[in-house]
Amino acid sequence: MIARIWRGATRASDAEVYEAYVQETGIAHYKQTPGNLGAWLLTRIVGDRCEFIALSHWESREAIAAFAGADINKAVYYPEDDRYLIERADEVEHYEIKD
Repeated sequence: MIARIWRGATRASDAEVYEAYVQETGIAHYKQTPGNLGAWLLTRIVGDRCEFIALSHWESREAIAAFAGADINKAVYYPEDDRYLIERADEVEHYEIKD
């Protein structure tokens, strides 16, 4: 199994709206992709910003490619992300999940 981790941040005042947007887009897209084993959105307010981590589990790198495209290290963004994000990663991290 592989964990995929994306990070980004919004203004704290945009956190609730952006959280709903990510649930409707990225998290839903993860969960609809064959080979996805689960997806979660982690948030925390730090001062005047909200940090987001999207954590997803996958059967294989091929399953991730079905979601992300051939370059699985490239972050996937949706049309309204630019409206909210004040910080975002261009690349994601992947980790092997060990039992």
